[in-house]
Amino acid sequence: MRTIRTVIFFAATMFFAAGAAAQDYSKYSEEALKKLLSEIATVEQKVLMPMRDGVGLSTDIYRPKDADGPLPAIFVRTPYNFNTLRGGNLRNAVEAVTRGYAFIVQNERGRYFSEGKFEILGHPRTDGYDALTWIADQGWSNDKVGTLGCSSTAEWQLALAAQNHPAHAAMVPQASGAGIGRVGEFQEQGNWYKGGAPRILFFVWLYGVDNPLRAQIPEGLDAKTRAYVSQYNDLAVDKPDVDWEKHINHLPISELLSSLGEPPATYEDFIKRKPDDAGWFEGGLYHDDEPWGVPALWFNSWYDVSIGPNMALFNHAREAGVDAEARDNQYVVAAPNVHCRFNTLGPDSVIGERNMGDTSFDATGEVFRWFDKWLKGDQNAFAADTPHVRYFAMGVNEWRAADQWPPEEAEDVRMYLTSDGNANSLYGDGRLNLEPEGDGAASDSFTYDPMNPVKTIGGGDCCNGGLVHPGARDQRSVEARQDVLVYTSEPLAEPMEVTGFIDTILHVSSDAKDTDFTVKLVDVAPDGTAYVLDDSILRARYREGYDREVFMEDGEVYKLDFTPMTTSIVFQKDHRIRLEVTSSSFPKYVRNLNTGGNNYDESEAVAARNTVHHSAEHPSYIVLPVVR
Repeated sequence: MRTIRTVIFFAATMFFAAGAAAQDYSKYSEEALKKLLSEIATVEQKVLMPMRDGVGLSTDIYRPKDADGPLPAIFVRTPYNFNTLRGGNLRNAVEAVTRGYAFIVQNERGRYFSEGKFEILGHPRTDGYDALTWIADQGWSNDKVGTLGCSSTAEWQLALAAQNHPAHAAMVPQASGAGIGRVGEFQEQGNWYKGGAPRILFFVWLYGVDNPLRAQIPEGLDAKTRAYVSQYNDLAVDKPDVDWEKHINHLPISELLSSLGEPPATYEDFIKRKPDDAGWFEGGLYHDDEPWGVPALWFNSWYDVSIGPNMALFNHAREAGVDAEARDNQYVVAAPNVHCRFNTLGPDSVIGERNMGDTSFDATGEVFRWFDKWLKGDQNAFAADTPHVRYFAMGVNEWRAADQWPPEEAEDVRMYLTSDGNANSLYGDGRLNLEPEGDGAASDSFTYDPMNPVKTIGGGDCCNGGLVHPGARDQRSVEARQDVLVYTSEPLAEPMEVTGFIDTILHVSSDAKDTDFTVKLVDVAPDGTAYVLDDSILRARYREGYDREVFMEDGEVYKLDFTPMTTSIVFQKDHRIRLEVTSSSFPKYVRNLNTGGNNYDESEAVAARNTVHHSAEHPSYIVLPVVR
């Protein structure tokens, strides 16, 4: 029955991909799209949309020429430069206007032509709410607004959804992880942390986006003059290039940006915050103690920054909806791509180094079918029997469907770490078994030197100045190191689908007061190629909760319960399942200097002798959601 449903779903997807859109604008050049937009749209540029505190946010509005009747609106809000529409925003503007929508793009406060002071996520509860009210009050509006965007243009939508604005009819958050503060087991505070270890991508991102010395045009200019100025000065910052591969080694990490000459700003505040700092709960992040008010079509990716929190938030929205309409109308698409590359899904997709086969999915068509239902009232546009979860199963390289996440058929299966005492490296004797072997050697040890960290290769990451190239990449160069423990199953006698959240329990000890432990799930092909699927990390001082720091004592054994990994993979016949364990993944995560100090303001490190136990008393294992 499952196979039949998969085939039917795949056939329907191909039908939509082939024939739903009136025109395939992905083949158009940017110049052709700009010309077309100028022909079909009435444009208002650099309108200062007023917020409740008097700050004006720069807004461009594109409406179909000679539109007959009130219009639904698609609203994109961004910290990035849209002075000249390009890329996805340009295509979306053409698509929207062609299909009878007003398309509205706005800069968050403190960015480009918008007034005010910049803050990450741009005050979604106030500025976002006020913007929806303003749009709904326009004479051309039909009082229905849909929000759309990927990455930063998605992340502000989450806290806005909690406000349940009457005009907010539908939303499409794509790759929205940095808008999530705490949801379920995940407390990443906008991807700043994972397992209490800071992630580095935002350090690089803030260098480019946070600009306290930004140039501004004089206040009081009318919209016409502002639009004229924008034709020859887009207020874009051109900062000096940075060799991030070299500079990311700078210590202390708190001076990473100031050492480049940057004035104190957001980074200097955030780098000092602990995972439970009150500041995380005062900004624009969405937390799971809030309600949810808006039907949503989610787009997530296996090789993105925060696939786990995104899938957990999808589940939360289905439970926390303010009414049945919100609860029952949450849909998610989980694809194998990297960050925000949904419109590149197609035949012969290579993600990182792995050919995923035909990943085709008509993302643009699906977005507008969704909006047609909620903004235009076309109840037949988005099929009523659409599965709530559509996910790409890697390994077999096909789209599958389920009514919940993880799929109802998923059953937890433990695989235990064991060895004869030498799981060090690919060439050791680490094993991953369905049954515990007993005491055996009972442990594996390695030395973690923060000055010689294990390099991050592939996996889920983005936006980091080229420090990490995301995707499915071969891990064998990492696994050759003696400070990486490698546990591998026997070749599988038959395929095994693992789809859902993957828990990891390690029993560990260390001669350091504090250190990190990392885990990585890997699919090993018969030729030995070892493709990363997902990873997790836990800073040991937070093993009892992010609201406290509890340090280790030499000789004691401690239980670590990791933030779950998340994926969908069919480990094929003769493939092997592998788990890597070590204490660093740099430059994805900030190195733990092992001192037990603040870490962010330290320049000196100590090496740690770290041990993973797998005795009967102290078992270490992963829990795989296996779909039978």
